[in-house]
Amino acid sequence: MSHTDTKRDPSPGDFLGPRFWPTWLGYGCIWLIAHLPYRLQVFIGQQLGMLMYHLAKSRRRVCERNIELCFPELSNEEQRRLVKDTFRSNGIGVMEIGLAWCRKPEDFRKMVKTSGLENLIKAHEQGKGVLLVSAHFSTLEFAGCLLSLIHPIDVTYRAHKNPLFDALMKRNRQRLYGDVIERKEVRRAMRRLREGHVLWYAADQDYGPRHSIFVDFFGIPAASITATTKYAGFNNSPVIFLSHYRNPDLSGYHFHFSEPLRDYPTGDDHTDVKRINTLIEAAIRKAPEQYIWLHRRFKTRPPGSPDLYKRKSED
Repeated sequence: MSHTDTKRDPSPGDFLGPRFWPTWLGYGCIWLIAHLPYRLQVFIGQQLGMLMYHLAKSRRRVCERNIELCFPELSNEEQRRLVKDTFRSNGIGVMEIGLAWCRKPEDFRKMVKTSGLENLIKAHEQGKGVLLVSAHFSTLEFAGCLLSLIHPIDVTYRAHKNPLFDALMKRNRQRLYGDVIERKEVRRAMRRLREGHVLWYAADQDYGPRHSIFVDFFGIPAASITATTKYAGFNNSPVIFLSHYRNPDLSGYHFHFSEPLRDYPTGDDHTDVKRINTLIEAAIRKAPEQYIWLHRRFKTRPPGSPDLYKRKSED
């Protein structure tokens, strides 16, 4: 935490009341599972994903609809297979949260491969800070843990409604990163860029129309945040796109750092956001099952457009 911030963050010890016991129990299970052999955790994660597939019907419908919208070229059977693979991948992602929060990153150094790391190093040496842009893949939490082995970074996050879970999440992230910044703390993020830090920022969520513009994502107008251009333009910080994947054979993880984006930002929000969306879409197509399709990416619609998640029986 920055020395200029005097307000004390809540600690897990502040949440000992009975209403928090289920969260503590869940966290205890995560801690125990995190110390099992990695391959066993992957297996448990895959089974958890399939359990979610059968029980979390509303999430499954959202996933099915997203894949139907974004991959119309796939047959019905291929779409069904991708939905199941997505749930398996997200189940593994739940296990990876435990690895990120309850294990030392050094335990997994041998599982990390990188390409383009020199792009990040050279950009950082310019002293203007670096905006490291990525997307919400199921590997996101563990990727951050492994990324801390590669280069010091700051991260942004969205506060959780459960105050104990939020405190646990923030405490475990603080041991990995230089600073952990809530997404609404824009000035704090900009200050860190001005000080020359690397800010890791996911640019693919739907935060509603207030801070977004509608730009195509997989050919569909999607509410897309413009904060990426504002962060980049604030200090003329280089922008690098980060792709992170779980290897197909589950043997490890790969990080790819792009070259700094040229002529970015341009000053035209639509052009700049379209460029980021195109990079995110290309990254997703390399491993579509690893993206978090379980959230309603297209929940905010242009005025007069129909709800893409409304069930036909509700029409």
